[in-house]
Parts: sequence; structure tokens; C-alpha cells
Amino acid sequence: MTVQLKSRQKGITFFGLIFVAAVLAMGGVVIAQVIPTVIELQAVQKGVQKATEGATVAEARMIFDKQASIDDIKSISGKDVAVTKEGDKVVVSFEYQREIHLFGPAFLTLKYAGRSK
Repeated sequence: MTVQLKSRQKGITFFGLIFVAAVLAMGGVVIAQVIPTVIELQAVQKGVQKATEGATVAEARMIFDKQASIDDIKSISGKDVAVTKEGDKVVVSFEYQREIHLFGPAFLTLKYAGRSK
């Protein structure tokens, strides 16, 4: 009497592979659209830091606008930043949102906010 061991196949099916590839591709497309907004956020934070050099509200906004034109910031302008004073220190804060169209009526909304240090 011989005992035969059946080896079971392990792995992913073709349809499973197609499904995983489609999910990864969609995730890649979303990430590829989010990365530029994160890069722009870093430029906005740099501009806000630079704007704290201004002594008045108008001067801080002008400095931010100059930095925005250098770094190609399109989501926010100098009139959208809030300039306040805390003690003798100028504090510049911002808040804005970006919408990324995914498909059909679906959008990804990214809300960014920050302030100078």
C-alpha cells in the first residue's frame, strides 16, 4: 500500500493578480497626484517663514507674495495668510484646501493648515 502525498498549489490566481495590479495602479495614480500638493505645502511653509521678516501686515503679505512667485505657489496668496503679533514676534498662519478629481463625482479633498515658528 503506497501513500501518495498530494501537493497543494500555492500562489495567486491570474484574476487575483489582475485585481492586485489594478488596486496598486489606482493607488499609484492617487499618490502621483498628491505628491505635487505636498511639495507645494512645503513651499508655502517656507514662504510663511520668510514672511515673518515683515514688520507690518502689508509687508509680510508682500514678502509672501514674492516668495510665492519664486516657488510657483498657486493655491494661496498673500491676501489669504493671516498675520498677527504675539508679543514682539510676527506670526503668519495659513489654511487652504486642494481638491483632486479622482473619477466621476469622486474627489479627494486635502486640507492644509500651518503657521510660522
